[in-house]
Amino acid sequence: MINVTKSYLPNIDKYKSFVDKIYKSGQLTNYGPLVQELELKLAKYLGVKHIVLVANGTIALDIACKTLDLKGEIITTPFSFVATTSSTVLANLKPIFADIDEKTFNLNPKNIEKLITKKTSAILPVHVFGNACEVEEIEKIAKKHNLKVIYDAAHAFDVRYRGGSLLNYGDISTLSFHATKIFHTIEGGAIIINDDSLVEKVRYLINFGIKSQTEIPHIGTNAKMNEFEAAMGLCVLEDLGKIKKARKKLIEVYKNELEGVVAFQLQNKNSTQNYSYMPVLFKDEAELLRVQKALNEKNIYPRRYFYPSLDTLNYIEPKQKCKNARNISKRVLCLPLFVGLNERKVLEITKKVRLVVGQSR
Repeated sequence: MINVTKSYLPNIDKYKSFVDKIYKSGQLTNYGPLVQELELKLAKYLGVKHIVLVANGTIALDIACKTLDLKGEIITTPFSFVATTSSTVLANLKPIFADIDEKTFNLNPKNIEKLITKKTSAILPVHVFGNACEVEEIEKIAKKHNLKVIYDAAHAFDVRYRGGSLLNYGDISTLSFHATKIFHTIEGGAIIINDDSLVEKVRYLINFGIKSQTEIPHIGTNAKMNEFEAAMGLCVLEDLGKIKKARKKLIEVYKNELEGVVAFQLQNKNSTQNYSYMPVLFKDEAELLRVQKALNEKNIYPRRYFYPSLDTLNYIEPKQKCKNARNISKRVLCLPLFVGLNERKVLEITKKVRLVVGQSR
């Protein structure tokens, strides 16, 4: 059976060497030495000023909203994983959906300003499948209307933009280090902050709101990463070069074999890629379903990222209908992509896709 992804596992002896350090220190959590080491190495590797490791990417978004004291409405995209929206709702914010660009799959800046009201406090775009948003245009709008910007960069680990880290845009960027990501810590996430004054606040928000043994200045939660997760991150980080190389090679095969058969996401010309996903766009939902069924019959399981469009969620009122997002969400399928998937299997997948699409057109 071939799933859409498979978690990367580093050399077990290497991981055990870090576990030995945990046993020696006796510290399992509460900002232990491996978490501190991983933060330092990630900050240097990614080229960011401040990074705070947390328990997962969803809680990173929640903490980001609380750090910036957001209230009222937040303008965001309906084409994303549900956590982008649910985290804002749980932070007592009302998500207002701005439609996406049909080619880039990202929130279209042209759709933002008409949705801004006196209740709007922030914009929450997503770098979908690691494709950089139009960050300069979003920044102009945010400055004009005095709004905060949080980037959901769950897919954008190690993406460079105009020579620097994409994560340095906005007031805060958040990452997911879930086991299925290109870089992972089993479960985990991170908050990237440029404002020195906010770092301390983030650190006590993720630790029950505790600032010191005698001060609890803010309501907080338990969002800390543990030492075993940090150990996995330190191992995976060492292997990231070969991980990206292997995934890039498979993506090149997919694109060569499926050129003219399906459509691909339009990449931001000013950014690099991290080879996290292999999304393809079919002419309609019926064609997608035929391809999905044919692959499933071969024990190959691609996945519909991101379906349904979040503007259809029953707990969001009132519903803003986003035509492009609903259209794209019905037509996008992510094909299997992971280290260990061989080219022969990719050729088998692409052959089946070509066969089904050819029969349906």
